[in-house]
Amino acid sequence: MQNNMVCENRKARHDYFIEDTIEAGIKLTGTEIKSIRAHKVNINDAYVMIRNNKVEIINMHIAKYDMGTIFNHDETRTRELLLHKREIIKLQNRIKLDGMTLIPLGLYFKGSLLKVSLGVCKGKNLRDKREALKEADAKRHIEKTMKEINRY
Repeated sequence: MQNNMVCENRKARHDYFIEDTIEAGIKLTGTEIKSIRAHKVNINDAYVMIRNNKVEIINMHIAKYDMGTIFNHDETRTRELLLHKREIIKLQNRIKLDGMTLIPLGLYFKGSLLKVSLGVCKGKNLRDKREALKEADAKRHIEKTMKEINRY
């Protein structure tokens, strides 16, 4: 995705069909950005909800900053994402009508600002996951045989 990626949610690409991606800013407090710059963040269990026309990321874990004081941040608090109002309305309609979910795919820096890559996703069932694994295995096998053929 980006070459300055801080954290990536690889599990999301396995568990969901990603229809579209959106870039959003994130509202942070105190020492959170210092922990993120030290790559002490995890978004594997995080999800995004829209409440009262505000987009929030829930269950994103940012470790406490080592040099922080008693005013250090809460590790799994709900954080607000920054989007334009028309983007929020568009996402709300898409989620309600199409049965999609919003999943954070990654965190990265764009200049000095932290951005969140959100995926508009539809969940995979077990059969879809097995088919994806079979396709990847077949592709790997084809590449291996082509490599052997081209060797001679």
